Amino acid sequence: MRAAAERFEFAPPPTAGLPKSLGLAILAHALLLAALTWGISWKRDAPMVVAEAELWSAVPQQAAPQLVEPPPAPPPVPAPPKKAVPVIPDASIALEREKQRLKKEQQEAREKLEQQRLLKEKQAELDKRKAALKAQDEAKKQEAQRQANIQRAAGLANATGAATATGTAQQSSGPSASYGGRIQARVRPNIVYPDDIATNPAAEVEVRLAPDGTIIARTLLKSSGVKSWDDAVLKAIDKTEVLPRDVDGRVPAVMVITFRPKT
Repeated sequence: MRAAAERFEFAPPPTAGLPKSLGLAILAHALLLAALTWGISWKRDAPMVVAEAELWSAVPQQAAPQLVEPPPAPPPVPAPPKKAVPVIPDASIALEREKQRLKKEQQEAREKLEQQRLLKEKQAELDKRKAALKAQDEAKKQEAQRQANIQRAAGLANATGAATATGTAQQSSGPSASYGGRIQARVRPNIVYPDDIATNPAAEVEVRLAPDGTIIARTLLKSSGVKSWDDAVLKAIDKTEVLPRDVDGRVPAVMVITFRPKT
């Protein structure tokens, strides 16, 4: 008893207004019950609709299959490497290439023939020009020969050679027999050479003359072996300046004169 008294002693105090609360709860339930009863009575007064339904059979339904986890897929096996398949060109492409090749060869053949034709034309033109030049040369030679024959015929009519002469020129081209002595006589007085030479060496000098006999140039062709004598002869020719004409009035363009210390 003492223990029970001690338990009630430490229990929480009773809630105030409990009876009032219970009374209000009972009143609320009573009002709810009355409202429901009134509602059911009101529904009964309304017209009722009667419907009939006939069920022939129920539609059978099957349950879904149980979810089953699929087995793990095996690892992918690598595919073997594909062999290289040679690419075969399309027949139309090969045919077009063959046409292009034949066309190119035909074009090259035509170009080669054209070049050969041009070369032949050029060669023919060159041959034609050579033939024309040769004909012109022949014509010139024939004309020159004809003129020479005319001059020769005219010259023979006025020739001055002796009756026993065998030449064909109108006049003799060489100097007369006395012309060399006349040249010696003209140059020798101008030679100054006081030395005495035991031998008689010869100095040959080529003299070039103008048509009037004027000395243009002199050249020592062959030395006498004595330089003082060679120099004396060249100085004498320079001092002479002009040589006499031949008996026919002409002067040779070139002559070779020989000079010796002892005549």
